[in-house]
Parts: sequence; structure tokens; C-alpha cells
Amino acid sequence: WCVEQYFAELGERFDAGFDPALGISAHPYELTLPTGLLLVARLREEPIGCGALKFHDNAPGEIKRMWVAPRARGLGLGRRMLLALEQYAREAGVAILHLETNRALIEAIQLYRACGYQEVEAFNDEPYAHHWFEKHL
Repeated sequence: WCVEQYFAELGERFDAGFDPALGISAHPYELTLPTGLLLVARLREEPIGCGALKFHDNAPGEIKRMWVAPRARGLGLGRRMLLALEQYAREAGVAILHLETNRALIEAIQLYRACGYQEVEAFNDEPYAHHWFEKHL
């Protein structure tokens, strides 16, 4: 449910809309152990946020699908999910995390910078990305 809500919001916020089939994959089967994981934040059993981690052999891990429901923003949930994903990555032996985002997601860009992610050159060809970030754990 969270990922569907995330995609719907991207479709509203991106200038040309959003088609998940055009982006780099992060299918649900890729977001389960041992290749990844998906965190879902809930309030009274209702999903209000998500964030995912993809593992790659001998390569940086990836943060994917970070989203917080509009009514839950400003409470620090995104930061807590990001820190939890970083901890899972550390425990799995990941030394570097990558993520990319769109210029329309100003809140996300601010969060990533505040959490120590450094903007780097493009490391993939994600068609919806304008900013690429990296963090050494």
C-alpha cells in the first residue's frame, strides 16, 4: 500500500508524471532478505511510511522507496526510517549507500543532506533522478 501511495504522489509532483515501469527496478521480491528489505511505518496499524534497502554483491547498497504520508511529515519519521535502514546496511556489511531523487522532492533532498549524504556524480541512468547521493557508513 505504501509503495502505491508513494508512486501516486510522484505522479502528482513530477513535471511529466511518473511511470514506475520506466525507472530502475525495485520490485517487491528484490526488497526481501537476503537481497533487500522494506520497512513499513505504521500508526494504529495504518501504514504511514516506507523505506527500502537493496543489497548488491561487492557494490554499494541502495536506499529506495522512501516515503512518508503527508499527514505524518514533520515528525521525524523519515529520518528514523533512514537511520534504521543505515543500521541494517551496516549489520549486513555494507560500507557505502547510494540513493537518487528527483528535484521536486525538496524535503527528501534536505533530509539526505542533513543525514550526511553527499551529492555525487550520477551513478546510474534513473530517468527520474536529478540528484545522486552517497554516504560512507
